[in-house]
Amino acid sequence: MKNIKVVIGSDHGGFEYKKAVIEYLKNHKIDYIDVGTYSYDSCDYPPIAQKAAKKIISEEADKGILICGTGIGMSIAANKVKGIRAAHCTDTFSAKASRAHNNANILCLGERITGKSIALEIVEVWLNSEFEKGRHEKRVDMIE
Repeated sequence: MKNIKVVIGSDHGGFEYKKAVIEYLKNHKIDYIDVGTYSYDSCDYPPIAQKAAKKIISEEADKGILICGTGIGMSIAANKVKGIRAAHCTDTFSAKASRAHNNANILCLGERITGKSIALEIVEVWLNSEFEKGRHEKRVDMIE
């Protein structure tokens, strides 16, 4: 994996996994920006998703990882930002395809629906997968 910077965020429902993903990033010497939340206290996910998305759009980060209870709310909120292609993934095949075929720039995970070891495998596959371009590039361009 080339040198990248990852923006990471969660709400209270994804806080435990956010800590685990940060540990993964540290262990793999991957730079990251943490946009919150910083505790288990209840909070709203849309502002966190927007902060992360804006870090990617401004090129302060290359990729993002957002975690909430299901991953669905974060993906919906992040996808409201023009230029973001957030993919909610629950398995490694989808994680790889979201990068290879859709050039997803944010991975969304659900702490309450995906086991921690699988979630970390998804993170690893997603971070190490590249966009295949070719026939997929035209389709991604159509989204934009």
